[in-house]
Amino acid sequence: MNLRRFFLLVLLISVSLTAAAGSLSCPDLASAVQVNACPSEEELQYTYTGYCSDNAKAYANETDSCVRYADYRKMKNVARWESADGVFDGYVSCDLPAEQFKALKASGMKVVRQGKLNKLVCSYPNDITLTYRTKGACAVADEASCAADPASCRATCD
Repeated sequence: MNLRRFFLLVLLISVSLTAAAGSLSCPDLASAVQVNACPSEEELQYTYTGYCSDNAKAYANETDSCVRYADYRKMKNVARWESADGVFDGYVSCDLPAEQFKALKASGMKVVRQGKLNKLVCSYPNDITLTYRTKGACAVADEASCAADPASCRATCD
């Protein structure tokens, strides 16, 4: 790749990242897309055996999810979903049918700071969250009206 094409590519990427910033609202799950497949029951049982038989986890007292297979299955039986534009993403239980997931409406929005990263977190029923991550600053516009009417929640991000 020559230098001119490289700079053109960098310019296009920076423009697309800038376009993603600005005013954001929680995504409509009706148009969300499942990114990866749900694990099969055989895969879950196989990885449970491998994960929970690791002695290092036992010695570090990190086996809470290994006490019962049901706990491990709840933790690992998930698939990644994205908003239609790919800006928000999150992990959703494979036990929740896609039709039910896509019918959920946002119940809240908040900004969470994690180190140098800001996360704009959209909440939905059943403890489901979809998150937008950025190093720029984010703020929920009019938090009082957002709390009263989650459908009206908007945030601005640099």
